[in-house]
Amino acid sequence: MSGENRQGHCLCGAVRFTATPKSDEMAVCHCSMCRRWSGGVFMAVECDAIEVGDDSSLGVYTSSEWGERAFCSSCGSTLFWRMRDGSHIAVSAQALDEPAAFRFVSEIFVDEQPSNYAFANETQRMTGPELVAMMTGKPESRDG
Repeated sequence: MSGENRQGHCLCGAVRFTATPKSDEMAVCHCSMCRRWSGGVFMAVECDAIEVGDDSSLGVYTSSEWGERAFCSSCGSTLFWRMRDGSHIAVSAQALDEPAAFRFVSEIFVDEQPSNYAFANETQRMTGPELVAMMTGKPESRDG
């Protein structure tokens, strides 16, 4: 599956895209920003690239100095999170045409996960500080 293009779109179809997943793995983010943005947890597939067809309905919100969140400005669908420098793209698994093609393998920001839900899957679980330290080599507190 790595390198294989996948199609996706928002709820209303105004934003259609082609994404290139890095693998067949899906991760979940429990951070407060992702939960508020997605209305639950952000189920994401890390991608090498994303190409949006007609971007006239693509909204982009800069949520931190390094991250931005893309959504459909017509229907509000959550589409992807990316580093502003383009070094990381996480596409909403549920916006992809075949979300079941991805294995649920990890959860991040588990230290921000509310106590009113839990997944039954066996996953790798990381706190926000653990994730940031792994990605940057230094401790931080937000994902963006």
